[in-house]
Amino acid sequence: MDGRGGHPLGAFAMCTPTRHGSRSWKTAATIALVAQLSGCMGPVFRQQSPDAALPPLEEEETTGSARLVGSVAHPYGMNFVKIENVALVTGLSGTGEDPAPSPQRAALLAEMNRRGIENPNEVLASPNTALVLVRGYLRPGMQEGDRFDIEVRTPSKSDTTSLRGGWLLETRLSETAVLGGQIRTGHETAIAQGPILVDPTATADDNPALATQGRVLGGAICTKSRQLGLILDHQHQSIRLSQMTAKAVSDRFCTYVNGRKLGVATPKTDEYIELSVHPRYKDNIPRYMRVVRSIAINESAAQQLERLKLLRDQLLDPVTAETAALRLEAIGGDQAIEILKEGVQSADKEVRFYSAEALAFLDVTEAVAPLTAAAREEPAYRINAFSALGAMKDGAASEALFEMLSAKSAETRYGAFRALTTMAPDDPRIAAVSLSPAGKFSYHVLEVAGPPMIHATNSHRPEIVLFGKEHRFKTPLMLDAGPWILINGKEGDKITLSRFAPKEPTQQRIVSTDVDQVIRAVVELGGDYPDVVQMLQQAKTLGALPSRFRVNALPEDGRTADREEEAKPEESQAAGTAK
Repeated sequence: MDGRGGHPLGAFAMCTPTRHGSRSWKTAATIALVAQLSGCMGPVFRQQSPDAALPPLEEEETTGSARLVGSVAHPYGMNFVKIENVALVTGLSGTGEDPAPSPQRAALLAEMNRRGIENPNEVLASPNTALVLVRGYLRPGMQEGDRFDIEVRTPSKSDTTSLRGGWLLETRLSETAVLGGQIRTGHETAIAQGPILVDPTATADDNPALATQGRVLGGAICTKSRQLGLILDHQHQSIRLSQMTAKAVSDRFCTYVNGRKLGVATPKTDEYIELSVHPRYKDNIPRYMRVVRSIAINESAAQQLERLKLLRDQLLDPVTAETAALRLEAIGGDQAIEILKEGVQSADKEVRFYSAEALAFLDVTEAVAPLTAAAREEPAYRINAFSALGAMKDGAASEALFEMLSAKSAETRYGAFRALTTMAPDDPRIAAVSLSPAGKFSYHVLEVAGPPMIHATNSHRPEIVLFGKEHRFKTPLMLDAGPWILINGKEGDKITLSRFAPKEPTQQRIVSTDVDQVIRAVVELGGDYPDVVQMLQQAKTLGALPSRFRVNALPEDGRTADREEEAKPEESQAAGTAK
């Protein structure tokens, strides 16, 4: 990009794309060989980072005469699994290299031969291609078909200077290890491909490390579901206890498969019980496992009644409220719900929150008001409040979330939006609007009150959300939207968008200063998600975008409940920060 504006987005991944769909290996390889002569560039285009630690699964003790699942078994499958492979990137503008002999090069050549690529060594020798290392993480409970982000980087001794503008060709990901000088792979667990988003502030001269790494948002698809389970502790292993434990869990949780009602727990051996994911907890696997471990085994009605009395006392004590709420959630049923309803009336905010959180996963309306208050007023509880509200099917929850789309806090607004898309992705109030050509990124224009705000993502999926419809650029302005599109607005209410690309006729669009119209015009001219974000960030930096602009304004985990409320600091944050 030129000097008309910078991109202080930190790690926000962007690129300078050309405009094509997904390619085959053969087509891409051919293009790579002739790109130097033709001037063509290849097409270019979020946890999921493993950095966020899972909540600890504390050791459960027996409660009274009841024995809990957690006292006899520990969870299986709660770790993140790293999967990786070597792959080929095409579409570079002379910034690639011919990789030196290595196990990675040998593996890539073997893959190219398997796919029938002609003259694979010539393809690798092109400066428009690069060998890269691809890495992703399978989160606990991930199911076949789920999408996730992948990281792309060059090997440590690579001479590739930049991956900007590159397209990652399809690669199969699996657990790998280097044995005997060769890369050994396990079973395929995901397939990945797509445009690489590179930090827009990175240059080959100033930031060579950042210029040679990037991310493909939602670029990987899981091809094999991960198993969850319970492993009975050594001293408790027996067929009888395995069956009793599975029965207790299945009595509490069941799913429907092809119209048949089935319990979620299946005893496989005397030490292992397989768990399927209950739909209500699909986005909160750690809580699901904690609740499962809080289920009592072979508890009589009298024993449960006695335990309910004890749990009531524990729920109303802030010190034990969290654990008591989980155990009441594990019991379920009317009596447990009534105790939790009593908890949401408590004067103590911790008791209110933990009671409401448990009620939400039981889909009880009384959870909505305290969780909404927590999301609005208490940053420490905000992330869990949105997770709980998003798990509900109650109409009151969706209405409360929609109302929060008009809040002043950026992370409250976007957190509510993310929860709504989880709960009701087809809700017409938040549904994506169509762009032509379609499929480049998810674009939402929300008719809501509150200060005008535009939100973008750098993980999970490429997405632009306009909060409110009144967003206008200030003229005069001159902006870039990728390498080929120039946006020029002189004094007045008209903006001219021009596309200048090698061996293509110049294209132009003239639109008003309305941000929505300009975004649509960029896409019509072949722009993609990174180009739109580059334009918005540049406009904000130059003072041409009055609306608030935020990136990944999601609630943060790990906050303490006693910290002072944020409010004014959010108004004064620098453009592009995510609070």
